[in-house]
Amino acid sequence: MPLTLVLIRHAKSSWSDLSQSDHARGLNDRGRRAAPLIGRWIREQGSVPAHILSSDAVRTRQTTELLQTEWPDAPNTTFDRRLYLAGPDIMLAAIQAQTAPVVGIVGHNPGMAELASMLCHTPPAHGRFRDYPTCAATILTFDVDSWADVRPHGGMVKAFAIPRELE
Repeated sequence: MPLTLVLIRHAKSSWSDLSQSDHARGLNDRGRRAAPLIGRWIREQGSVPAHILSSDAVRTRQTTELLQTEWPDAPNTTFDRRLYLAGPDIMLAAIQAQTAPVVGIVGHNPGMAELASMLCHTPPAHGRFRDYPTCAATILTFDVDSWADVRPHGGMVKAFAIPRELE
């Protein structure tokens, strides 16, 4: 059975309080609307994660919570400080340690865009894939028995979406 990975960049964050640290920034109104749209899209694709790995930043936590409002069951979720602004190698190592058949990861750019590009065998023909806008999501499948066997360019793109196209 192939393994499924859902890569999600956090939704649009607020810059209204410039005294806040980057880690503490939450979502703005647009972000709070976008995350449930992507959550519903993920559900419609039949790819709701059984486990989510997420950065522990406020905006990724909020994105993760809002995605789940569209899912029948809440997945096990791990909020991990190492995923905050992580590069693709750190995220790939976290993915390779998983056991659930469908795993989601919620993170930040540029690492999320780099990870998506690195894992795709063939990137989707979408003009926004390379820059991976806020709350973009890619669903990848891997024809391997274990997450430990996931390697660069081994993922087949099942679908890619951005919230603006789902409204």
